[in-house]
Amino acid sequence: MLVLSNARLFLENLIKYGILVDPIQVVSLFLKDPYSWPSLCLIIAANVFVVVALALERRLAAGSLSEGAGAALHTLNLLAILCFPAGVVLVVTSITPVGAVFTLAIYTIVFLKLFSFRDVNKWCRERREVKTAPPAPEDSLAPAKKANGDVGRNEVTYPANLTYRNLYYFLFAPTLCYELNFPRSPRVRKRFLLRRLFEMLFFIQLLVGLIQQWMVPTIQNSMKPFRDMDYSRIIERLLKLAVPNHLIWLIFFYWFFHSCLNVVAEVMQFGDREFYRDWWNSESVTYFWQNWNIPVHKWCLRHFYKPMLKRGASKWAAQTAVFLASAFFHEYLLSVPLKMLRPWAFMGMAAQIPLAWFVSKFLRGNYGNAAVWMSLIIGQPIAVLMYVHDYYVLNYEGNQ
Repeated sequence: MLVLSNARLFLENLIKYGILVDPIQVVSLFLKDPYSWPSLCLIIAANVFVVVALALERRLAAGSLSEGAGAALHTLNLLAILCFPAGVVLVVTSITPVGAVFTLAIYTIVFLKLFSFRDVNKWCRERREVKTAPPAPEDSLAPAKKANGDVGRNEVTYPANLTYRNLYYFLFAPTLCYELNFPRSPRVRKRFLLRRLFEMLFFIQLLVGLIQQWMVPTIQNSMKPFRDMDYSRIIERLLKLAVPNHLIWLIFFYWFFHSCLNVVAEVMQFGDREFYRDWWNSESVTYFWQNWNIPVHKWCLRHFYKPMLKRGASKWAAQTAVFLASAFFHEYLLSVPLKMLRPWAFMGMAAQIPLAWFVSKFLRGNYGNAAVWMSLIIGQPIAVLMYVHDYYVLNYEGNQ
């Protein structure tokens, strides 16, 4: 029934709009001027902050820089990682919204990785001062056997890890949590790599096609009901948008977390392949957020949640802080590229806090699972329509 109903919708779309897929239009989403590459230049400039972080850690390891001064300089460097690209995106007119989202996502990843790099090296210095052997981090206490064979370890001790090779391996590795010694797989499995590469190429083309053919016309037809405040038509547009939006989200999840991250891990012989767990079985909102994006969850747990608990915060306060921090980054990745301050993403993430409480308090089993799926299927299209409507009004209606 699902296949037949969606096939009818897709055929109706083709009859109504014709074939809208245009590869050239995809390139224009990243480049306005073929001679201007602001997004690429910004990504290359991120290396400056990486070099600064490594230089600070080397000075701290040698004892030529005090802990207080080092912490202050690290904080300034981390703040600059978020503020510098945002300022450039807001000032430079030739950068496109899609290119800006991609660039700011790269800078956000660099921020999280360098934050972890700073913390782990600080812990190593503290252990060195008390003259104890550094215990293995919690997320590296996995069994010696992996799906890809025996895990080979190339043991490095502090401060021998403070090299460009070590840091850049971490920057490209599919993890946000730094370790001196990552679990490594013994070889590159060529068949596995080719399958994941094929999936990457196939699903990215499918994603682009679905967005151009299905999402864009539906969103464009939603602008008039918003202008007229026709609530019945708005709800109809919202429900119509929910189907392709959720399908695209599911395909994107598989493409990124299963295909792309496994390709990177296989090429780099990175042994830890736990990028997601069974989030589709979530019976609570909290379980979903803990299991759909394992790299981010591990980072939040290690560098945000547990440090807050150690400082005396309650579990509820720590969980709320994690949700609000996530809300900030969601808003950062949307409002800055679109060059408009609209708190829809922040409000959507913040709303997960009361929703998580309600689901865990009143719903159990399949009812909780249904609530999680409904929040995913309906919540995202609402945010999409709000941002597109505001962007359209700000950039097109005013000019007309």
